[in-house]
Formats: sequence, C-alpha cells, structure tokens
Amino acid sequence: MIKTVKKYISRHFFPPQVTERAVVEAYDLWAENYDSQPGNLMLDLDKMLFSKLIEGVELKEKVVADIGCGTGRHWIEIFKKEPASLTGFDVSPGMLHKLKEKFPLAETYAITDNSFSGISDHNFDVVISTLTVAHIENLKEALEAWCRITKDDGDIIITDFHPDTLAFGGKRTFKHGNTQIAVRNFVYTVDKIKEILLTNGFKAVSEFERKIDESVKHYYTEQNATLVYEKFKGFPVIYGIHFRRE
Repeated sequence: MIKTVKKYISRHFFPPQVTERAVVEAYDLWAENYDSQPGNLMLDLDKMLFSKLIEGVELKEKVVADIGCGTGRHWIEIFKKEPASLTGFDVSPGMLHKLKEKFPLAETYAITDNSFSGISDHNFDVVISTLTVAHIENLKEALEAWCRITKDDGDIIITDFHPDTLAFGGKRTFKHGNTQIAVRNFVYTVDKIKEILLTNGFKAVSEFERKIDESVKHYYTEQNATLVYEKFKGFPVIYGIHFRRE
C-alpha cells in the first residue's frame, strides 16, 4: 500500500525529468517506435490537418517532395492521389531506414544542410513538410531552398507544432527506455514563415489551426497529464498552411 501511494505521488506531482536531444540524435532514437504511438495528440491532429490541406492540391502525375518525411506517415494517403513520383528527405538515418522498410522502392535523401544543393531548381510540383519547421535552426535559408526547388506554379504545404505553445514551454517528447526525451526546437512565428514564403512569390491559399480544448482533453487524461492540459488549455497546438506560387 505504501509503495502504491509513493508511486502515485511520484507520478502525479514529480513528473519524470525531460532530457533534450539534438534533432538527428532524437529522431534516430525515436525511429524504432515512431509508428507505434496510439493516442499521440500531435500525430492525430497532424493527420487531420494534412488531409484538409491536401484536398486543395492536385497530386495526380505530379512530382512531390516530402521534407522531414520521417517514416513516411502520410505516404499512403499521398500515393492514393497518384503522383508521378514521391521523394523523401530527412535528417535522420534511422527514420529513413524505417521508411525504406515500409516502402522498399522509395527514393530518399539524407538532408545534410539547408541548401539542397544536389537538387536542381524548379524540380518539384509540390513540396510537403509536416511537423518539421521548428526543428530547423536557420529557417530562412531552408525555406528559400524549398522555394528554389519548387516549380514556378508549385505548391508548398507546411504543418507544425504551433510556435505560441513552443514559446510557452511546450515540447515534443517521447519515451526511450526510462528516459523522457525532448527534441530540440526553435520558435518561429507563423507570420515569419509567411513573410519568407511571400518574399519568394508564394501566398497562403488556406490555413488551419487547432487549439487545446475539451475535445482533446482525453489525450492528456489518458497520459495522467491533466496539469499539462490545464497549463496549455486555450493555446493553439498545431497549424497548417497551404502556399501556392502564382
């Protein structure tokens, strides 16, 4: 009985210490169980936002890039729209390895810098990037490269953890063994992202966001994280934007 009480107190009042890791290291560790995360709020909300955004984009016979593709979470949905090709880019060899297990014929590239120097100008009809932007240290350099490799009449779709929540202490975390690991993030306002894309000839066609409210409270209660819910209630937790260059 005493042990049970101590365990309850420890779990509810002294949350496990979170260790921050750089992006490549963190996602290499996360890759092993990234696709086995039932009840992951961010992944579930991202799936919903991505489905809304992709409705406004013609992918049939299009050349598509997925930057920050991870294990290819959205690839089945993308392939249903019959693109001519789909290329995955990621900084994590571990994530790309998992993607290749699922899609053995996939064309993938390990990102080693922001410039995408090995990719020709105006190469892709559509560039997709989900849950990635805030992991990039030099955002302007990266987004300008994305614009460079996108065709003149191309589309860019971005989703990510909302900067308002990140700025207030929100973290992307996962459990590895007995350790809670947070992936390093950088905070960029949505207006800053729009400004960079606008400068490169893109405008926002559609935009969505989801807030932490009663509809997602069960994600927190199931993880015994009601205190986290109360802290961030009312904050936007994820955004998604469809940009088009005209």
